[in-house]
Parts: sequence; structure tokens; C-alpha cells
Amino acid sequence: MGRHVVDKTGLTGLYDIHLEFSNDFMRAGASPDAPAAVPTKPAIFAALQQQLGLKLTAGRAPVEFIVIDHAERPSEN
Repeated sequence: MGRHVVDKTGLTGLYDIHLEFSNDFMRAGASPDAPAAVPTKPAIFAALQQQLGLKLTAGRAPVEFIVIDHAERPSEN
């Protein structure tokens, strides 16, 4: 998705799901002049809402990350 996704559903546990969506927008290297294929499946955002009842909304939230400010090769023993 190109962004962090924060789970605010409150759901716990493991789920076995089957989600059908079109990933045409993710095709790398496709020529901009190539004719656009008509997707037979919904985009992932629509599929999440239609098939699972979940909606992705843009927002801001704190996320954890690691900052490495210095690194060295290990010395030979």
C-alpha cells in the first residue's frame, strides 16, 4: 500500500480468509501507452470493504521504528 497500516479493529485471534482483488495498479514496468486492462476483480480497497466489511481510512498514528546512527564491520578474530 506504500503506507503503514495500523490495526484498529480490536479483533484478536487468527483468521483464515480468501480475498479476491485486482492488483493491476501494482504492475511494475507496465508501459503508460499500453491499453488499460479492464479488471474483473475489485481494487483491494473495495474488496476489503465488500468481502470483509473492513475499511481503510487515511490518518495519523504513532508507529515504532528503529534508528541506526552508526554501523561498523565486525573486527576479525
